[in-house]
Amino acid sequence: MSKPSPRSDRAYSALRQAIIEQALLPGAKLPEDEIGAHFGMSRTLARSTLARLKAEGLVDAPVKRTATVARPSLAEARDVFEVRRALEREAVALVIRRWRPEFGATLEGHVRDEEAARARRDDRLSIRLAGEFHTLLAGMSGNAVLERALTELVTRCSLILALYGRPHSSECAVSEHSQIIGALRGKDTDAAVRLMEEHVGSVEQRALSDVPGPGVSLGAVLARYAASDAADNVVALPADGRPSKRGRSQ
Repeated sequence: MSKPSPRSDRAYSALRQAIIEQALLPGAKLPEDEIGAHFGMSRTLARSTLARLKAEGLVDAPVKRTATVARPSLAEARDVFEVRRALEREAVALVIRRWRPEFGATLEGHVRDEEAARARRDDRLSIRLAGEFHTLLAGMSGNAVLERALTELVTRCSLILALYGRPHSSECAVSEHSQIIGALRGKDTDAAVRLMEEHVGSVEQRALSDVPGPGVSLGAVLARYAASDAADNVVALPADGRPSKRGRSQ
């Protein structure tokens, strides 16, 4: 299989980040020609980019129809959270089994970034960092299969939160993450698993409690996300391109 082109990689990263940060909401249309124009690539490359996102469950791409950001059903949403809870429990147990002092420093540094984003009221960054806490933890498990699976589930939860969830302050998530780190440092598996269960349970409760609002135009979002692959260096949205709903933490 040939490697994706640099332009396709850039488009993939920008679109994926926009979906995770809920700048592109479920159901938003993703025309191949518009994506290709923004990234200076053919419709064929745009199509392959969307196929990568479809494989992760982030995009729906029916044959001969315009692709859209995926809209998980309530049944699928519940299935996603059911599997995520199981994998989060296993991730916590594996991390404790393979614990190294530098894990604590890395996780605490991440929580400081979450706190800084919350203090700046940067909802976009808070949403992404909340999910990345869990993928970071999965990476420390030492199990590559679990890491890949949990990363996909966390990103799919972003869609579910955008579609069904209610607005939520990131303060709760940061506090819960800190408590989990404390249990990990103490190598208290029972406490860490319980805290993770409660945390993911509260995310699920928020996720399946509301109805979605309208989205924004693809062009406005791509203007923001196409500028750079770096998460902290994207340009601001135009004044008429604000996300229509406040983000939710994972």
